[in-house]
Amino acid sequence: MKKVDEMQREIAAGNLPKVEANEWPARVYGKQEFAGAGKTNTGLLVPLERRLARFVLPRIPRWLETYHLTLLTPMWSIGIVVFGYLASRDLTWLWMVNAMIVLHYFTDHFDGKLGKFRNTGLCKWGFYMDHLFDYVFLCSVLIGYSFLLPERAIFSMMLVLCVFSAFMFHTFLLLAATEEFKVSFSVFGPTELRVALIIINGLLVRYSARPLTGTLPYVAICGTVALALLAYRAQKRLWKSDMQAKAASAVGEERLVVEG
Repeated sequence: MKKVDEMQREIAAGNLPKVEANEWPARVYGKQEFAGAGKTNTGLLVPLERRLARFVLPRIPRWLETYHLTLLTPMWSIGIVVFGYLASRDLTWLWMVNAMIVLHYFTDHFDGKLGKFRNTGLCKWGFYMDHLFDYVFLCSVLIGYSFLLPERAIFSMMLVLCVFSAFMFHTFLLLAATEEFKVSFSVFGPTELRVALIIINGLLVRYSARPLTGTLPYVAICGTVALALLAYRAQKRLWKSDMQAKAASAVGEERLVVEG
């Protein structure tokens, strides 16, 4: 059991013995040939999620494939919009929004892992479709909330959408520049975001949607500050990497001149 726990860390599969590298923890959590297929997640709930994956993945029915799970996201997104609209008349419908968020968690969390577990081979298709639908899901959540807001708050909602979209762009730009696909920020990742949404919806049912209007500008401001910090750290890291590469190239050219 201890060996399995060690393998579940996001380590390079190439550093494992050949026999172990073929086992499923290495396939699911190890280094991937396609960088977009390997995620780095430092979220608070990651240890619990990996224990859940160990239990769930071998028990998923054979007829249910990774692409089935991915293609369910639009259904949950439509459900969020519909129940968000109904919640504008009765806030108790937000519990159904929470149900859609939970269902999306299971399909979104296990689609890629199931593909690696069964070696389906849809790495690039899964990367593209999964994250395209993640954006659809984000938009559906904000559209659902927009039904609960007065017209004057729509601008604030648009700002929140811009900020959250920028976090996604930051992740993909960093993936292209570093081949590291980090989907969490400190201890806050996709699962923690879903938990936050579920708690927010519960509070809205309990206390009404009125406080939501005044909160949105602060969400946008805090998100902008966090994004600025991430961008500053990223550009500093990339600058250092470029300068190191330049210095290494100059040393190599000097050696060629000397040897020549």
